[in-house]
Amino acid sequence: MRQVQVQLAAAGRAVRAMAAWAEQLAGVKGVVLDISGVLYDSGGEGGGVPIPGSIEAVEKIKASGLKLRFCTNETETTRDKFVEKLQHLGFNILVNEVTAPAPAACRILKERNLRPHLLIRDELVPEFDQLDKTNPNCVVIGDAADNFSYKNLNDAFRILIGMENPILLSLGRGRYYKETDGLKLDVGVYMKALEYACDIQAEVVGKPAKTFFQSALAEMGVEPEQAIMIGDDIVNDVGGAQQCGMRALQVRTGKYRPTCVSGYAPFPSLSDPSIQYLFHFQNVILLNLEMLMQQNEILR
Repeated sequence: MRQVQVQLAAAGRAVRAMAAWAEQLAGVKGVVLDISGVLYDSGGEGGGVPIPGSIEAVEKIKASGLKLRFCTNETETTRDKFVEKLQHLGFNILVNEVTAPAPAACRILKERNLRPHLLIRDELVPEFDQLDKTNPNCVVIGDAADNFSYKNLNDAFRILIGMENPILLSLGRGRYYKETDGLKLDVGVYMKALEYACDIQAEVVGKPAKTFFQSALAEMGVEPEQAIMIGDDIVNDVGGAQQCGMRALQVRTGKYRPTCVSGYAPFPSLSDPSIQYLFHFQNVILLNLEMLMQQNEILR
């Protein structure tokens, strides 16, 4: 009898949760997905491992007719190579569907006639091949991994400190991310070190910059209030999207840690224990996508 009561109570909570989600998702025409920690965890011999349900979820979103954009701060390699890896893992993703910081930074550098000193991974350098890098007048920093040596950081520091008006472009400002073998420090940690040493403020190209989200929305052709961002980072994904006027959801995969959301509630139902299961990526998409699809049919 006790077990039946527990099951009925759980069913009731699920019904209420789904009703709340229907209200939250009303009017959504576009979905913006983070990649690392949401679709897959990077690292390992194969370059990463898909998160269960993520490949199927991408397929279902595309089949629904909803507009879809992938918005990432990944700087491990060029966008072309990165998408190639995702395709190898089984994802139906095209290069022109991905908004990434390195191509955006290249556009900024060209527009402002900047010559970058690069503190990035070797695999990402080809993204900047069309730029003049002689006699640098700015520094571009990304997730450089093992290239974050004392010497390389000090070289970047010396270039910045020698400028009258130092310019530091950072490809994101994340604190850490998750790979298959655990958490890793991200670019934001080293960005802050250079900011402190040079008494400057970096220009962030990538999440959570408002212009980065606006670029993804423009590519989809939807207004901010018509889109929902789904990511694992409470600040850069959820907070950044909401500052842009989008709805946002944090999934409990990737870098998610319960302590990261303490005192920060960017989504009304984030801390509701009755819908805790909805924050696993697979359930968020697969259980709620039907509502989005139905709404999309009505709007078309």
